Amino acid sequence: MQLLCHHFAECLSESIHTDIIINASDGSIGVHRAVLAARSPVFRSMFSHDLKEKELSAINISDMSIEDCQCFLNYIYGNIQNEEFLTHRLAFLRAADKYNLSDLKEACHESLMEDIDTKNVLERLQTASLYQLSKLKACCMRYLVRFGKIFDIRDDFTAFLQYADREIIGEIFHEVLAAWKGF
Repeated sequence: MQLLCHHFAECLSESIHTDIIINASDGSIGVHRAVLAARSPVFRSMFSHDLKEKELSAINISDMSIEDCQCFLNYIYGNIQNEEFLTHRLAFLRAADKYNLSDLKEACHESLMEDIDTKNVLERLQTASLYQLSKLKACCMRYLVRFGKIFDIRDDFTAFLQYADREIIGEIFHEVLAAWKGF
């Protein structure tokens, strides 16, 4: 299996026998329908039904840069490096959700829980809510409330309250009240 993945990755990097183009926001990449269809039910559906992607032999992924797209394809082709994954995991999470790649979505979910800090906790909380990542949301809440980091990022938190979803705000205050109750 590893040898086969390496062969497909080599075909991708050298554009050997590609049969469809992915148009990212700032460039294009030739890929193989069969590989995309094998990994994603969404891609499979695009190629199985009479959709514009099948007819035009092109997929528009305008919400992804060419760099993010290339790394996403490296994942699909089984040739992703750990540093590449860590750098692009938020883009991967969006793509995993959009193209129904549950294994990638779970890998992103697990990874995003590993390095929560004061610089990213509010963004991660918003991401967790958007993509229904319950474990990440719980970790962010615990970090903010139980570890008292909400006081360390007072200004950022105040700004966050201005644009955050009401449901998240309600959950944060519920968590704060539960923590106070424990004192």
